Amino acid sequence: MSLTTLHPPNHYSGAWQKKPLRHMLEETDTFVHIVELVTSRGLITERDGRKVMALSRRLAEHPAFHALSITDNPGGNAMINPDILGTDLISRGQDCIIHISCKDWNRNAIQGRAWQLASEGFNNILALSGDYPISGYLGTAGGVFDLDSIGLLEMFADMNAGLKMKKGKKTRRMESTAFYLGAAINNHKRYEREVMPQYFKLAKKIEAGAGFAVSQIGYDARKQDELLKYMAMRELEIPVIANVYVLSAPAARYFHKGNIPGVEITDELMAIIEQQAKADDKGKAFFLELASKQYAIAKGLGYRGVYLGGHIPYGDYEKVIEIAGTYAEDDWRDFAKELHFSFPDEFYFFEPAGDTGLSSTDINRAYIASKEKSALREARANLPISYKFNRLVHDRVFENESAGFRLGARLAAALAKRPKAEKLFHTAEHLLKIAAFDCRDCGDCSLPDIAYLCPESQCVKNQRNGPCGGTRQGKCEIGEKDCIWARAYDRLKAYGQEEQMLDGPAIIKDAGLKGTSAWLNTFSHKDHHGKRKGSP
Repeated sequence: MSLTTLHPPNHYSGAWQKKPLRHMLEETDTFVHIVELVTSRGLITERDGRKVMALSRRLAEHPAFHALSITDNPGGNAMINPDILGTDLISRGQDCIIHISCKDWNRNAIQGRAWQLASEGFNNILALSGDYPISGYLGTAGGVFDLDSIGLLEMFADMNAGLKMKKGKKTRRMESTAFYLGAAINNHKRYEREVMPQYFKLAKKIEAGAGFAVSQIGYDARKQDELLKYMAMRELEIPVIANVYVLSAPAARYFHKGNIPGVEITDELMAIIEQQAKADDKGKAFFLELASKQYAIAKGLGYRGVYLGGHIPYGDYEKVIEIAGTYAEDDWRDFAKELHFSFPDEFYFFEPAGDTGLSSTDINRAYIASKEKSALREARANLPISYKFNRLVHDRVFENESAGFRLGARLAAALAKRPKAEKLFHTAEHLLKIAAFDCRDCGDCSLPDIAYLCPESQCVKNQRNGPCGGTRQGKCEIGEKDCIWARAYDRLKAYGQEEQMLDGPAIIKDAGLKGTSAWLNTFSHKDHHGKRKGSP
């Protein structure tokens, strides 16, 4: 069967008239509809490939679907490259968002891929750290994570500005790309130590170049409301798209078990789903109405559009929009009271707004009380002595312009002329740091950036610019250990410094320093602490 005959054209002919996503979000007030397409395994000519291709073409023909968002090895599995679908779609006039994650590629491969995408006419990228690989040929694949989502955004923003590249002794500026960069934000977190770092990281993503954001899957209208209120308070002014995932009973069970990093289905919601699944249609009408109510809530709250996902047939995407169109203008307020599935101890940054199911603009009183001097003194008393000692040493020795740093700089210069002595110094440093931090000898140390927790040994994704979105109730998505960024938040908050935890330039590790002295690299300004933002 030819790909051109997978599905005949229907009565819609809107694809060629569709405007770019950037235009829709920045120059119109249209409520935008984006559909996520999950790619298949195997050749595009196989059954699953033909199925997703046929769906994508039908969506492209429908004028109500403004952009199609194509995944990159979702869930850490090997899937067909999103370009295969994307190339077919842009040839039909359909604007696409291509997902690029950091789990499978190093920075050179990603940069080459970005030039390829720009050359082929793709303009929209959703920059992600990515789910940790869970499968692979003859075993589990190894995650790369040479960059994280912040580093990815910064690199693409530099490419948009005309990246400077060295060639021999000369430096030249490359032709500029024109990527419209998107970021993800997981606002549906349970604990303060998870929620606040997500907000801080969103601000850093915007600073790094994100032009729009997509929220994570969630079923709590108050958390959706809170995200927009927090962004308004902090003047984080980019369009935000609300994630609306059309559930099924099997998908809900899968989410409920914690199988998708960062996505929660509470016991309360799961009980309702199981009851609805007993209906003759297995709950389909309920799931479509639930998604339509989420659509209405997002529009009422002020989101710029919806990001529709779920393994559903073409007609169901139409149905969600159709049902949402039947609601009265203020019905979303009643829906917001219903859609409030959260944990009993869920953290919210703002106080509740009466019985609306939403948040006010008053900051959470318990949160404010936790930042008072007496509360901070108590929190500091519970911190490990080793952490307090590390802070003291850093301030006296590694802080720029300190007396210890000036002495260290002289030592680094002297040892640079004595390779054997330098090697001995490095060996002693490494042994000490193995015992104290489980050091992996990266040579470009981020201990001071993450409250003296090593991202190389204690974070499976090596996240140096804030947490990924995959934590579940404070735990890493891989293994039963606390997220280092949640731990760092607690440590820094005890000193009243948590809000500055992601301040400063993006941190991009220099892999060329591996196996060298991180201390000497700091003193001689070779590591990321000494490099200026944007240097080639």
